[in-house]
Amino acid sequence: MFSLNQALSPIFLDIGPITIYWYAIIIVTGVVIGLILGTKESVRLGLKDDTFTDLIVWALPIAIVSARLYYVIFEWDRYTGREWWAPFAVWEGGIAIHGALIGSVIFAYYFCKKRGIPFYKLADIAAPSIIIGQAIGRWGNFMNQEAHGGPVSDWAYDTFLQYLPSFIENQMTIEGVLYHPTFLYESVWNLIIFGLLLYLRRVNPLRGDIFLTYVMGYSVGRFFIEGMRTDSLYVVGNLRTAQVISIVLIIVGIVLMYLNRKKNWITVHYNGKKRK
Repeated sequence: MFSLNQALSPIFLDIGPITIYWYAIIIVTGVVIGLILGTKESVRLGLKDDTFTDLIVWALPIAIVSARLYYVIFEWDRYTGREWWAPFAVWEGGIAIHGALIGSVIFAYYFCKKRGIPFYKLADIAAPSIIIGQAIGRWGNFMNQEAHGGPVSDWAYDTFLQYLPSFIENQMTIEGVLYHPTFLYESVWNLIIFGLLLYLRRVNPLRGDIFLTYVMGYSVGRFFIEGMRTDSLYVVGNLRTAQVISIVLIIVGIVLMYLNRKKNWITVHYNGKKRK
């Protein structure tokens, strides 16, 4: 039923002792595109042109460390009894996007306090950059043949997956079995959220709404897509960590949006004008 052509190599360039992987190239591409978008928008809204660059220079390594820390905490049994340096071996794989987001948001709050920038202002600017970076970054998982779902059923293939481009079908066919391309589902969902955030910029919502919409929108998609994946982290038993975190973030987003209006915590719109 499924075509079994050769999969794509995860290696972008291999010269002697130097090996560069597609995963790294794709992640860097997402970061650069996000940086360009964020810088242009921050300047348009009156921030210095180096604000976003300064944020990324610090937030990116912090995000990597916190993503690894998050993963190790929830997979601690995997590292017990191994070499002392095993939890630090990022090159062996094992990072989590929720950990990266938690670490970078905490740092961004500190960064805004030090620079005298309203946190929601910078967060609203950054949200579309983050989600487009995530949409691009998922293709790194595609090149590594990871973060996929379970085997595709005949019904799913005949209904919609038969229309996949052949290169995706080939890459997601592992040892003769076609797996759900959950990387693709999440990438497409993230692009939809990206479009929604750009639309919200045009309608000028309250400051914080764009960031909170990103948090809730991404979490909704991640909740359902995570249920399809075969490499999930678990809190306990069959309770998936990413799904629990997603539910928490959706609730927090709704509550903050409500309180921002009910308690007048936010009195400024996205473009800086006072609310009426």
